[in-house]
Amino acid sequence: MSQYTIQPRVALKAVLKPMSSIRAEMKTSPARPAAAVRIAHFNAWYGQFQAIKNVDIEIPEKQITAFIGPSGCGKSTLLRWINRMNDAIPTARAEGALKMHEVDVLSRQTDVVDLRRRVGMVFQKPNPFPKTIYENIAYGVRLHMKVSKAEMDEVVEWSLRSAALWNEVKDRLHESGLSLSGGQQQRLCIARAIAIGPEILLMDEPCSALDPRSTVAIEDLVDDLRKDYTVMIVTHNMQQAARVADYTAFLHLGEIIEYNTTDVIFRAPADSRTEDYITGRFG
Repeated sequence: MSQYTIQPRVALKAVLKPMSSIRAEMKTSPARPAAAVRIAHFNAWYGQFQAIKNVDIEIPEKQITAFIGPSGCGKSTLLRWINRMNDAIPTARAEGALKMHEVDVLSRQTDVVDLRRRVGMVFQKPNPFPKTIYENIAYGVRLHMKVSKAEMDEVVEWSLRSAALWNEVKDRLHESGLSLSGGQQQRLCIARAIAIGPEILLMDEPCSALDPRSTVAIEDLVDDLRKDYTVMIVTHNMQQAARVADYTAFLHLGEIIEYNTTDVIFRAPADSRTEDYITGRFG
């Protein structure tokens, strides 16, 4: 099963570059990578409340894109439409174009089960199944593919290694996933998400319920995952966005105010509202 080849880990990149370097790159930087997700003229509502207003954005493939902005600005709503999680909310509706490669995400003909296999999600609070560590990984794999016991063992080990958890749990695979610490549970949820072979990982404030040490472990893992996945992360932590993201989008009142490389957003924002937010003047 060559798709489960384990890649070596990489260290976190430098947080920010000098301003002189950024100005030079703004003049000479190469084109943005190919888009994994294209969103155009996108609007979303909960009942009469419009949560997203005319959003146009392309998310680059195999890069980390952070969504920042004050509470209630639409970050999580936008993220959850990418794999149709909002279908579970009766009052939620959306209009516009939202495509993941060739898939029309909003189309009624789209296979939502397959979409959610291709677009995994990690939530704010760790939510392992009330099953063993092994079964947390194996459960979703069985839903989507037929594998032998030996192949399943390989998938479980690969997923846990990729989530930097294998060495901590390899002798505890038949213990409950709920017995793990909060940071370990979140890495288990990431392992569970990547086990079924997604192309995209959505992460909705994945570190907000974790201690600083666990947060570092998750950030290191997210940085490593960009080699194989397109990652979109919602965060209220400005330092976290600066540390891990290649691109950053600032949302306010349902609109994308500014979207650029993370270095530019944090060092030379074009809009005063972006600067006011990242410097703590509001939000």
